[in-house]
Amino acid sequence: METGHAKGPRMTAAQTMARAVEQSASVAEVLMGPGVLDQAGALFRRNFGLGPACLLADDATWAAAGEKVQSALMQAGVASRVHVFPSVPRLKPTLDLAQEIASILARDGSTPVAIGSGVLNDVVKHAAFSLSRPYLCVATAASMDGYSSAGAPLSVKGFKMTIACRPAKAILADFDVICKAPREMTGWGYGDLAGKVPAGADWILADALGIEAIDPAVWPMVQGDLRAWLSQPMAVASGDRQAIEGLFAGLTLVGLAMERHGTSRPASGADHQIAHLWEMDDLHFGGERVSHGACVAVGCVMTLRLWDWLLAQDLAQLEIDALVAAAPDMDAKTKMIQHAFGNTEIAARSIEETRAKQKTAAELRARLTSLVAQWPNLRRRLSDHLMPADQMCAALHKAGAPSDASQIGVSQGNLRRTLLSARFLRSRYTVLDVLEETGLLNRAVDAALDAQSQRPPSNQE
Repeated sequence: METGHAKGPRMTAAQTMARAVEQSASVAEVLMGPGVLDQAGALFRRNFGLGPACLLADDATWAAAGEKVQSALMQAGVASRVHVFPSVPRLKPTLDLAQEIASILARDGSTPVAIGSGVLNDVVKHAAFSLSRPYLCVATAASMDGYSSAGAPLSVKGFKMTIACRPAKAILADFDVICKAPREMTGWGYGDLAGKVPAGADWILADALGIEAIDPAVWPMVQGDLRAWLSQPMAVASGDRQAIEGLFAGLTLVGLAMERHGTSRPASGADHQIAHLWEMDDLHFGGERVSHGACVAVGCVMTLRLWDWLLAQDLAQLEIDALVAAAPDMDAKTKMIQHAFGNTEIAARSIEETRAKQKTAAELRARLTSLVAQWPNLRRRLSDHLMPADQMCAALHKAGAPSDASQIGVSQGNLRRTLLSARFLRSRYTVLDVLEETGLLNRAVDAALDAQSQRPPSNQE
């Protein structure tokens, strides 16, 4: 499977977006541009009829866009009611909150209108889906890739999982609003998008080993213009409209790619598994819950450090017989998981996820044999795709996103535990799994932590 661009004329970003929306099973329209909040009423009428609408926001997103949306709906003859949550502390992406919103919506037959970004969109998405209602999303920041994705990443009894849902039927993105979003939120979006670099490498690996084939229709939606979307970090941080338009378009296309593929594999690998563990811990720093995009940014860097180390190894020297003989069985892994997570819902779910990818001795032997045989070509393919961790650190810093665990309140001990335990969280095969199966995980983690500790402080980059 080649992972480059498809042959033939290259589509522009606008053409790619139009094609993706045309092929979406759920998203009927994405309206992007400056000043388009004034078109919210017409957009609503085209996609949802006469309403009524229920506008859901927090007090910050209501101040950014809510009144203009309500006014545009009124002018279009659409009645609305409003429910505004406090923005401090930040809303948590939990199933409980989604169910609370569903009860708010269930008071009448109104169409939900989510005015906000990550968490608000995800909980409204789930609530709307549970009531079998389409909804409108009014994006207020280029902060994550979930506006158009067919899943809501929510915590259920403390375990973060992506619950299948329909994405918004229509998405409105007014760049006059999005470019004024807090700089840190745009940094979160850049961090979330940056994670697609190592996530793509994880998919290349799984494809090469016959575990999960790359989808040729979906791969270019995420990876085709990824380097271009990430190429202007300083412009993103400064609120430059062109750079943020590219960032938002990239994040939206990623969501559409996940919807088309049916899973989050096109956008999520070891970087997200690392991030999800911190999110499950309800990580706080500076008095606020750390955002998903900030966690992914740091997870991205650490995953790239693992890749940097692995690509420098000669896997032809692996002793396959010894690795197969020493491989832990499911009972041993269950004990590891319980030691890492205790008697919790996270442990119970992790045992299920790990069991789904546990292999017999014969299967493991075949996989390692295939890996060794393919490694010279596979290493070149991965090297061509990946970005060195130090280069990514510099880009994240310029974009206003964190690149070091200390910047989100994660200690070295916590970081080590996370890198060693994150593989248990999902059945998805990633660099963490190949490092475990080759007996190299502990060495790779040590090397990644050492390399990160030698980075200069962010203000010296």
